[in-house]
Amino acid sequence: MKTFIHTRWPRAAAMTAAACLLAVQAIAAGPTFGTHGMALFGGKEGLYASHLPMFHAPHDYQVVLQVHVADARLDAALKGRLDGKTALWTVDPEKFELDRLAPDAASPLRQFKADLVLGHFEQGGKTQYRAATLVVDKVLLFRPLSPAEKTNSTATYVQIGNGKQRYLIKEIDSRPDFDHIVSYRAASHAPYAPATIAKNGMAEPDAKALAAALQATPSAIRGTVYFYTDDLR
Repeated sequence: MKTFIHTRWPRAAAMTAAACLLAVQAIAAGPTFGTHGMALFGGKEGLYASHLPMFHAPHDYQVVLQVHVADARLDAALKGRLDGKTALWTVDPEKFELDRLAPDAASPLRQFKADLVLGHFEQGGKTQYRAATLVVDKVLLFRPLSPAEKTNSTATYVQIGNGKQRYLIKEIDSRPDFDHIVSYRAASHAPYAPATIAKNGMAEPDAKALAAALQATPSAIRGTVYFYTDDLR
């Protein structure tokens, strides 16, 4: 009897303390705290991560980052594997508050740990690198999303990237809408202006229409990195 008294109470106290700690963390976390999966793309000229948004908290922001991996050897290896390709990679990160990536954040998020996954991390993708540290170099896009239903007849794409290898990111401005990332090989001195094309409902836009809006040859559109509609209904 004496043994049971002295072993169970400390264990129960430890469990209670752990539960209290989790409760305190839950209370302290802000409304954007969560697991914020991202599409990962780029290559030797730059590495980028685009948050996979929804129209509800904590995921109701469109965010695009320029990043690098803290481990220089891993950074080079990853950029080499992504360079010139459109295969989908995703980021499965530790939990954090998404609004810490806002330009005016009081406590900006400088880096975070994440598994780097070939394919979609929630749809059978295969983890290639575990617990890598991603360093945030720049926040290229940070836009809150409105849950109100709205229809736009056009789709606007902003350009990101350095030099010739660029990416077209569709601005999410309707509901329902789609998340679309396109690889674009720009000509020398091609302008960085946004491209606007006619929108055909929820269908993936035609590459020729994007090329025409950019005054580029159709072959300059290298292919889709990510296209998804389900999360933006």
